[in-house]
Amino acid sequence: MAALQKSVSSFLMGTLATSCLLLLALLVQGGAAAPISSHCRLDKSNFQQPYITNRTFMLAKEASLADNNTDVRLIGEKLFRGVSMSERCYLMKQVLNFTLEEVLFPQSDRFQPYMQEVVPFLARLSNRLSTCHIEGDDLHIQRNVQKLKDTVKKLGESGEIKAIGELDLLFMSLRNACI
Repeated sequence: MAALQKSVSSFLMGTLATSCLLLLALLVQGGAAAPISSHCRLDKSNFQQPYITNRTFMLAKEASLADNNTDVRLIGEKLFRGVSMSERCYLMKQVLNFTLEEVLFPQSDRFQPYMQEVVPFLARLSNRLSTCHIEGDDLHIQRNVQKLKDTVKKLGESGEIKAIGELDLLFMSLRNACI
């Protein structure tokens, strides 16, 4: 009986020590072991539809022909600066929502027939990402998205055309970050 009590006691002490170490590790990381909600995912099949992929790239190409500002890139290295790989889907969700609400919806009468097919597709992706969020601080992401928004607004209609011309980059970045 004494041997059984000693065995159980040793097991409990080992479990307690392991739990304390795990808790300590989480505290040192600031609780960052699981900063992203599991809802920050899109199904791969969303990006394997040749027709809508073609329409998205054709829309981007048509708009880029009207884009006379080749010095500015909206979706590029600066957008991802300071954002970890595990946070990029959330970042792209923010960019997608801005692009839909502030660029595509207001410009929906342009670049037909592509726009009428691409906008509903992107709106469905946005809807699927609606529960995607970061459980920690997202200030660094919001700063990057705000810089993109400010650039588009500063450029005016030219910025909106540029955003449409980069829909191919948005599509590819969403795919790379969210599947």
